Amino acid sequence: MTGQARTLVVEDDAVVATVHRGFVESHPRFVVVGEARTGADALRLASALRPDLVLLDLHLPDIGGLDVLQRLRMLPGPPVDVVATTAVRELDSVRQAMAGGVVAYLVKPFTSAALRARLDEVWQRREDVRRAQDTLDQDEVDQLLAGPRAADRVPKGLSGRSRELVREALARLCGAVVPGAGSGSGPGAGSGSVGASASRDASAAEVAEVVGMSRVSARRYLEHLVAEGYAQVTPRYGATGRPENRYRPA
Repeated sequence: MTGQARTLVVEDDAVVATVHRGFVESHPRFVVVGEARTGADALRLASALRPDLVLLDLHLPDIGGLDVLQRLRMLPGPPVDVVATTAVRELDSVRQAMAGGVVAYLVKPFTSAALRARLDEVWQRREDVRRAQDTLDQDEVDQLLAGPRAADRVPKGLSGRSRELVREALARLCGAVVPGAGSGSGPGAGSGSVGASASRDASAAEVAEVVGMSRVSARRYLEHLVAEGYAQVTPRYGATGRPENRYRPA
């Protein structure tokens, strides 16, 4: 997948739609190509614009969001990813949305960081599908069905929170910002901004200093991020001929 994921925002409240548009466009890999206030407009724009992603409010003035979801699935072409963005909390509605194939369900009001985290997952899932072979073995099928959150589970001995701190520290050092960062404490917290693609790289020692952990531990987390596809590693050879691994966000 190249470029940005084209996103349609379906929301009957114009003020909320503007907020959600801003949330989406704060992510460097997504762009809003249209807004719809009604279910009929959502289906018309989805057919005309062929978005990659629809943010779908389930409470619409004409056609119920769940009906819109079903009709989206009937449109020709590749299936669109749908994230439900709604105040609807009833179990039956959530189950119907899941059965309709939503990739995420966000209950209003939600934060920019919460949506960016889901957008990260949408992007990673689309990348996984793009990279997949035409014929899959059982492990590959299981991985696609499990989705990005399964891949985010850290190996034994590593901490999920420390993993995120290392990821955010690497982004800061390299002149980028991790989408979804800024909601907690530690490096990069509270910034809420989005930087350009990484223009520099960093060593495990530099990351360790920012996070406050040992170089060995930082290297383990960085190698895990490389294995997940969130970071890239390049050996750099110095005067002694011994390479130093340098890392940057993927």
